[in-house]
Amino acid sequence: MATTTETTRSEAADEAAARPAARRSRRERRAGTAGRQLHGGWLTYTILTVFTIGSLYPLVWQMFASSHTTARLAEPTPPFWFGGRLFRNIEQAWTDGNMGTAMLNTLFVAGAITVSTVLFATLAGFAFAKLRFRAKNFLMLLVIGTMMVPPQLTVVPMFMAIAELEWTGQLQAVILPMMVSAFGVFFMRQYLAQALPSELVEAARVDGANSLRIVWHVVFPAARPAMSVLGMLTFVTAWNEFFWPIIALTQQNPTVQVALTNLGRGYIQDQGVIMAGAFLATMPLLIAFVLFGRQIVGGIMNGALKG
Repeated sequence: MATTTETTRSEAADEAAARPAARRSRRERRAGTAGRQLHGGWLTYTILTVFTIGSLYPLVWQMFASSHTTARLAEPTPPFWFGGRLFRNIEQAWTDGNMGTAMLNTLFVAGAITVSTVLFATLAGFAFAKLRFRAKNFLMLLVIGTMMVPPQLTVVPMFMAIAELEWTGQLQAVILPMMVSAFGVFFMRQYLAQALPSELVEAARVDGANSLRIVWHVVFPAARPAMSVLGMLTFVTAWNEFFWPIIALTQQNPTVQVALTNLGRGYIQDQGVIMAGAFLATMPLLIAFVLFGRQIVGGIMNGALKG
């Protein structure tokens, strides 16, 4: 009987000693798998493939349509491969739509709007996030309130202003009204409120840095991820802007979207040429994303981690 009791006690002691070792082994396995990259299953890849095909289909079909005639595009069965008129339609769209001038104008306009928006929105966002001044909350609400005003309501006063300045048909008529956006100010304010510690700004002031040095050496480095994202969004929006440029500019000095309207005029529209012009207008954005896509995605992820 005593031997049985001692055996039971020894087994219980062994089990009690094994429990911490089992817990340590489980923790070690979890720690070993924590740094590993997760892999999606077949369902994840299937969903991503379907969404990718659905997103790329309009662009691919635009490329196919730009190589066919209007008669072929009007047939009941649409084309699903390239035809023989791709380069001819591109050449006609380039000539008829004045696409060379339009491309340069759009690049200049979109670049100027992007630089000014990122700069001014970062400065304003820093002021609303970290500086103290009277009526700060009221002014921020006023900025947000301007986002609710439809742009169609501002067309008449803006056109009267550029007509008074004799800017009709000139690029500054498109650049100046869009040099900063309320969305950009709100976006940068929300980012800097979390990503930029107030103690860092105060430490820079204690070290004797003025406001310009604080912005250059503290705010801009901290806001770089958000600035890259805002710059990408602003550039794409400015490149695709149609409503205000079609009012302020002419066909002699157009942007890309204004030049595309010239291709659609006429009693009989050549759909292949229109698609070729739209393909030309899309290519710079695709090239920019291919060249800077990794930096853009890296900026988004860096901003998400800091936020």
